[in-house]
Amino acid sequence: MTAKASDFLIYDKAAGVYRENPEQVVRDDVEKHYWRHVGQTILKDWRLYLMLVPTILVFLFWRYLPMYELLGSFKVDDTVKSVSEQYFKGFSNFKGLLAGSGTYTEYSMNFWRAMRNTFLLSFYGLLFGFPMPIILALFFNEVKSDLTRSALQVCTYLPKFMSTVIMTSLVMMLIKQGSAASNTPPGIIAQLLSNIGLISKETAQNGLLNNPSYFRAIYQISGIWETAGYDSIVFFAAIIAISPTSYEAAQIDGANKWAQMRYVVLPSILSTIVIMLITRIGHMLSIGYEKVLLLSEQHPSAWQTAEVISTFSWRIKSSSQGLASAAEMMNNVVGMLLVIGANTIARKASDVSLY
Repeated sequence: MTAKASDFLIYDKAAGVYRENPEQVVRDDVEKHYWRHVGQTILKDWRLYLMLVPTILVFLFWRYLPMYELLGSFKVDDTVKSVSEQYFKGFSNFKGLLAGSGTYTEYSMNFWRAMRNTFLLSFYGLLFGFPMPIILALFFNEVKSDLTRSALQVCTYLPKFMSTVIMTSLVMMLIKQGSAASNTPPGIIAQLLSNIGLISKETAQNGLLNNPSYFRAIYQISGIWETAGYDSIVFFAAIIAISPTSYEAAQIDGANKWAQMRYVVLPSILSTIVIMLITRIGHMLSIGYEKVLLLSEQHPSAWQTAEVISTFSWRIKSSSQGLASAAEMMNNVVGMLLVIGANTIARKASDVSLY
């Protein structure tokens, strides 16, 4: 194609000459002085950008710089030297964890056990823990008294603002083992479960955490108690944003409370549910070691179902830093793939997604 003057200029009939297109002049000026305009904008709103600095520093020091240590997954296991001083080892650490043989056998067995426990704890948390904030938000929406609703919300939010140490201490006190020698009874919850026949008196006396089969239930129930109220804030905010005319139209059509929840409330907050579900799946395998350690540290028998990837990495870090880094990296990669898969499915099924 051949460029012509008329493509960039405008013919002035009065003067009989071609002049520059005013719109093109503005575009050229913007492109020429782009960074000047950016600097002027930053100087104009410098207070907002100053408030952004702490967030940038947090992400820099706690999110991006630690990624450098992931290089240890591909380097030799030498905890004396820093990561930069170690030589490249390839994928040996990953092969040792996935299909361990020789010196890697024990590490591989413990890794797969930790991976299974991590997935089961995350899956049960998603299955039982995710619907609870939605149910709580629906319940709060039906409470007509503002005072009563505020009191109930404060009661459900409170556990979230307690430290993990306090929460786990309360749980252990409620289900603690008894002592026949000192005539100490078991915890209140353990006694209650024993009295209604859900567990035997011997199990209650020995302590629930000393039985590996009860650890997952204890972990999930305590997690719901701790986070359900606080997580319900997002769903309750979405519910109160629903227009009252939607309820009135449903009432005219003869819908009762259950029908209004099903056909008005839930469809209106579906997009919020999908976004929160994708976010929850993204953190599905990110189980911190603090709560697991606090619950199971004094109960070694519970490690069979309690050990997760984070505790596995924490335990072997002193003996094999490369394997610990490789385990954490594989855990994070699986979590990333889960987010991508969940987001793709949500976008195709409901046209709602994170990106």
